[in-house]
Amino acid sequence: MASGSEPWRSELGEEDGSIAETTDAELLKRAWRNEKAAPEILQFQAALVLRAREQIQLLEGTVEEFVENGVDDLVVSLYQMDLDRSQFLLRSYLRLRLQKIEKYMIHISKTNLWNRLSEEEQRFAKSQCYHDCRMAINPFSSNPFQVKKMIWFQSLS
Repeated sequence: MASGSEPWRSELGEEDGSIAETTDAELLKRAWRNEKAAPEILQFQAALVLRAREQIQLLEGTVEEFVENGVDDLVVSLYQMDLDRSQFLLRSYLRLRLQKIEKYMIHISKTNLWNRLSEEEQRFAKSQCYHDCRMAINPFSSNPFQVKKMIWFQSLS
């Protein structure tokens, strides 16, 4: 049972409202870990990515303001560190997804996984396949993987 001195704890020892108190940085970290651990590409977290981008822009503005106003260097470095952490998480999450798309392009296109991609990721997949097919297919080559990629790309057009 929760004691009077710890009103935020439930009887099970979990925090009440922990979902509401979860920051976007923590949610982005969780999405990154889930994506990294999952063998297939997961649903794109569009709302989370949009909020993370907005927060990064806000932090960039705050850091610039602090530098212009001569705020203490320690405070500026703490905000800069938070900005760098947020940028790293977002870039890493997006980079991981692009790596999966490159690696499993044909599988993703043939299954319902295609619907898990954002519009930008779908454009990337199509352009990547087009580039790979144009550069790698040689009329004298009989690489079955490249032939499958070319057939798949033609079916998207």
